[in-house]
Amino acid sequence: MGSLIQIIFMLLNIVWWIVIIHVIMSWLLNFGILNYNQSFVRQIWTSLERILEPIYRPIRSALPSLGGLDLAPLIVLLGITAIRIIISRNAMYLM
Repeated sequence: MGSLIQIIFMLLNIVWWIVIIHVIMSWLLNFGILNYNQSFVRQIWTSLERILEPIYRPIRSALPSLGGLDLAPLIVLLGITAIRIIISRNAMYLM
């Protein structure tokens, strides 16, 4: 059971870093540091959007409209942290 918990933590870490990379890349695109017209940048951005949109969509529909401010990545990161805490606190009961 311990290896299953480690696999879950590894998957949560991967999602965590994908969200962080997506947020940083969105800042770089918005501030004009990265150019969306470059094929490599566009390819990475579209891939990240395809991966994260199914996670973001239900959160965005539940949150009120805040104009240009998107809180979905923050909610996802808080959710991942909460899941980590719940699993680590209850790991002894799962084994």
